[in-house]
Amino acid sequence: MSKLTPETREKIGSRTRLVHAGRDPEETHGFINTPAWRGSTVLFPTYDSLKSRNRRFTYGTKGTPSSEALENAWTEISGAAQTVLAPTGLAAIALALLTAVKAGDHVLITDSAYGPTRHFCDTILKRMGVETTYYDPCVASGIGDLMRVNTSVVLVEAPGSQSFEMQDVPAIAGVAHARGACVIMDNTWATPLFFPPHARGVDLAIEAGTKYLSGHSDLMLGLVSSNEAWRKHLRETYDSFAMCAGPEDIFLALRGLRTMELRLREAERQGLALATWFSTRPEVKDVLHPALPSHPGHSIWKRDFSGSSGLFSIILHPVPETAVAAMLDGLELFGMGYSWGGFESLVIPFDCSSYRTATKWAPGGPALRFQVGLENMEDLTADLARGFERMKAAAR
Repeated sequence: MSKLTPETREKIGSRTRLVHAGRDPEETHGFINTPAWRGSTVLFPTYDSLKSRNRRFTYGTKGTPSSEALENAWTEISGAAQTVLAPTGLAAIALALLTAVKAGDHVLITDSAYGPTRHFCDTILKRMGVETTYYDPCVASGIGDLMRVNTSVVLVEAPGSQSFEMQDVPAIAGVAHARGACVIMDNTWATPLFFPPHARGVDLAIEAGTKYLSGHSDLMLGLVSSNEAWRKHLRETYDSFAMCAGPEDIFLALRGLRTMELRLREAERQGLALATWFSTRPEVKDVLHPALPSHPGHSIWKRDFSGSSGLFSIILHPVPETAVAAMLDGLELFGMGYSWGGFESLVIPFDCSSYRTATKWAPGGPALRFQVGLENMEDLTADLARGFERMKAAAR
C-alpha cells in the first residue's frame, strides 16, 4: 500500500500529489513506476473462483494494474469519484456524451466546441434521434432560455477551441442542474491542475491525455472523470463499449503525469511571454489569450482558473492568404500540425466561419493558433519576426 496516510494525502500540494498518485511500489516489487501490463486473459484458480469472478482483474477489457493506476491518479487530482480511460480524446468525448443521452433527447453544445465534437453530434447523435442545438459560448445563465424539457446535456469548453471564448461554467452548471441536465466539459486546455472541473459544477470532465498529460507528442489517450452522481452511468457505458486505451500509451501517460505541473507551468510562462510579444507587433490585430487583461473573458478566467496553458490564437490585420502562407512556410521552429501540448512549438491557420451556427466568426483578419513549446523565447520570436517580414513582402 502507499505510504501516504489519508491525513497526509489531504494536505499535500499538487506537485507532491502528481508524484505519488496512483503509484504503489509495494505492488510492483519495489520498482518506482507501474509497468505496462499487457494482457487479455486472466486465469482463475478454481471453478468457484471463475464463477464468482472474485479476482481484482477478470479480463483485459475490465482493466489492468496499469489502467487502474492511471485511473486512480486522475481521479485523485481531478477531485472526481472515478475515471475511465479511452484510446483518444475524441473517444472520451463520445463516451461522455453517450453516457448521458438517449434517443429523443436534446443537447446543447457550445458553438466554440472542438470541431470533431460537432461532427459526432451532427452524425452519430443525429442518427440516434438526439437533436443538437449550438449556443453562444458567452450565454452564461441565459442557457436556461435554450433548454427544453428533454434537454439532457449541456456541453461546455473553456476556453473555446481555436477562438478562445471563456464560458461561465459555474453559472451554466447551476442552471443546467436545476433543469436536470448533465454538464459535460472538455477541460483539455487547463487540465484539472488549472481548472478543477467537478468543484465548478461539471458532472463529466473530458481530457485529451494526448496533450499535456503526454507532453511529448507520442501517445493517444482520452480520460473521462465523473462526480458521484454520474459514476455508475459512466462505468456502465464504458464497460458496454470496452473502449480500452493501449498499455504503452497508459505507461507513457503515467510517466508524463509525474512532471505535468512543471511542464504546464513552463507552458504557461512561455505562452504568456509569446502572447505579450504578439500584442506589441503592428501586424497583429488581436491576441486571443484568456490570461491577458485585454481578453473579453479575462475576469472569468481570473475568477475560476489558477493558470493558463501554452495554447492561444492571434488575429492578423488583413493580408492575402498568399502572404500568410509565405510567413508560415518559412518558419524554422514552428511546425504546422493539428495537435498541441508537447515540447515543440506549432502553428495552424484556422477559420471558424464555415461551421459556426449560433455565433458569427468575423475576426477582421486571418487567424493563427499557436502551441508554444519549450524552445528559447528569443529564438521563437526571431523566427516569427522573420516570418512577419516575409508576410509583408508577399503582401506588397
